[in-house]
Amino acid sequence: MSAMEDVGKSVKDAMSGDEDVPESVESWRQAFNSSKLRTDTDFETMSGIPLEPVYTPAHRGDEEALPKSWAMPGVYPYERGPYASMYRSKLWTMRMFAGFATATDTNARFHELLKAGQTGLSVAFDLPTLMGRDSDDPRSQGEVGRCGVAVDTLADMIDLFRGIDLTSITTSMTINSPAAILLAMYVAVAEQNGGTRAQLGGTLQNDILKEYQAQKEYIFPPLPSVRLVNDVVRFCAAEMPRYHPISISGYHIREAGATAAQELAFTLANGFAYVEAAVRSGLEVDEFAPQLSFFFNAHIDFFEEIAKYRAARRIWAHWMKDHYHAKDPRSMQCRFHTQTAGVSLTAQQPEVNIVRTAIEALAGVLGGTQSLHTNSMDEVLALPTERAARIALRTQQVIAYETGVASVADPLGGSYLVEWLTDEMERRAESIFSKLLEDGNGSILDGVLANIESGWFQAEIAESAYQFERKVSGRRRLVVGVNSFTEGNEEPLPPMLYIDPEVEVQQKKRLEEVRRARSQAAVTESLERIKADAARPEVNLMPAIIDAVKAMASVGEIVKTLESVFGTWTETPAM
Repeated sequence: MSAMEDVGKSVKDAMSGDEDVPESVESWRQAFNSSKLRTDTDFETMSGIPLEPVYTPAHRGDEEALPKSWAMPGVYPYERGPYASMYRSKLWTMRMFAGFATATDTNARFHELLKAGQTGLSVAFDLPTLMGRDSDDPRSQGEVGRCGVAVDTLADMIDLFRGIDLTSITTSMTINSPAAILLAMYVAVAEQNGGTRAQLGGTLQNDILKEYQAQKEYIFPPLPSVRLVNDVVRFCAAEMPRYHPISISGYHIREAGATAAQELAFTLANGFAYVEAAVRSGLEVDEFAPQLSFFFNAHIDFFEEIAKYRAARRIWAHWMKDHYHAKDPRSMQCRFHTQTAGVSLTAQQPEVNIVRTAIEALAGVLGGTQSLHTNSMDEVLALPTERAARIALRTQQVIAYETGVASVADPLGGSYLVEWLTDEMERRAESIFSKLLEDGNGSILDGVLANIESGWFQAEIAESAYQFERKVSGRRRLVVGVNSFTEGNEEPLPPMLYIDPEVEVQQKKRLEEVRRARSQAAVTESLERIKADAARPEVNLMPAIIDAVKAMASVGEIVKTLESVFGTWTETPAM
C-alpha cells in the first residue's frame, strides 16, 4: 500500500462516523494521485524513516481531535496549503530580486543568477522608473540606476532580457503606478522574439492601494489608479491566462511598520477591493480571480509568520466563496510570493543578517509559500553584491535540499501554538474587515478608498511602527548588534556594490539616441490615442499603451499623458 493510501485509510478509519471527513480525504487523495511527484529526492529522514505526504491527529491515534481541527492540503479552505502534494511535486520558485544600473548590467546579473540555480527572475526598477520619470527628467538626477535598473523605453527592456526566453521562465516585476507600461514593454519584447501573450508567465506587482497606505510611490489619484490596475486585470484575463496581473502586496505594508495582523488584514482587504473593482467592470469573479496572487513579508517572529500564511489562505477561501460567490477552486486558493524582511536587517554586524534571513525563509517555506526571495546580508547598506546574492540563494537551496522540510505538507499543522495563532490572526483580520465594510456601506473597495483618503491606514501603520520602536529603544525587544550583543560593531563593513555616476550619463545618452532614431509622428499619434482612451473609463488602456511602447514612447511621456487626464495625488497627512 502506498504512503498516500495509508494516510487516507488511517484517517478514514479514525473518522468512520463522520460523513464529511471521508469526502475531504477522498478529495485530497484524488488530487494527490493526479500530481506528478518529484524524482530528485527520497521522502524520508536522514535515518531512513519514510515520511508520509501529510500528517493528521489520526497518525497518533487521536481520533477525537480530528473533527475539531480537520484540514487537508489542497482541499477547501486550503489552510494547510493550496495544493495536495505541495513541495513533493514542485519546490517553490527561487527568485532573487535583481536590478541595478543599466539594463545591460542587470541582464548580466540575471544570467549569473540563472547559472547559479535561480528558477525565476525578479526585476527591481530604479526610483525614476517607479515614479514614471525618464532618466533625463530633472527630478531623476542622482537616482538613475541606484536602487534598481533604469528603464526608459522598449529599447532598455530589450536589453534587459537579451538572451532570455520569456516563454520558458516566469518573471516578477516590482512596479506599481507605471505597471501597465512595463507590462506592455514585456509583451512587446516577447512578441519581437516570436513568443505569444498566452505563453507568458509571471507576476506584475501592480498593487496601487498599498502605495497610498504604505510605500508612497503613487502618481495618480486612487480612482483612476484602480482603473489602470483593473485594465491590466481585464487584459490578462482575456489574453495572458498564465500571467498574474496583480501581486497584492503586504510586504511593503509590513516594512512600513505594520504588525503581522495588520499586514494580513490590509493585504486581503486590498485583494477584496480589486475583486469588487473587476466585478463592477463587468467581469465574472471566476474569469480573473484564479490569476490573482499575493506577496507577503517573512519577518523574524517565526511562529506568528507561519500562522499568518495559514490564516491568509483560510480567510481568502471563505470570503471568495461566501462573499464573492466564486465557484472555481482556483479562485479560492491564496497563492503567494514571500520575501524575507528587509526591515529586520541591521547595518551593525551585517553577517548576522544571514542567520535572520535563513530563519525568515524557513518560516515562509513552512507556511507554504509558492515562491521566495531571500534578502542579501548587505541590502541594508546598498544593492547586494554578487557574492551576497549568491549566499542568499544558497540559503534557499539548503532549506530545499538539506533540511527535509519540503517532504511533508504543512509540517507544523496540529501544533497547539500555530493553530491558536492561526485562529487569532483570523479574528483580528475579521475585525478590520468589519470596520471597512461599515465605512464602505457594505463594500470593501469603498471602505478601503475612504480610509485611504482619511489617512486611517497610514495612522494605524505609523502607530504600530512607533510602538515597536519604543520597545526596541526601551530594550523590551532585543535586536542583536543594535541594542544588545554589540561586541563586533567596530569591525569594518564588507565591500558594497558601487553604482558609478557614469551610469546616469550613459542612460541619458541611450535615451537621447532612441528619441533621435524613432518616428516622432508615430509617438505623437500613440500618445494622443492614450489621452483619448484615458478620458473614456469604459475603454481598456492596455492596447493603446502597447502601441505606444512599440513606437518607442518613453515611460515618462506616457505617464505625463495620463497625468493630463487623471491628474496627480497629494496625500492628506494623518493626524
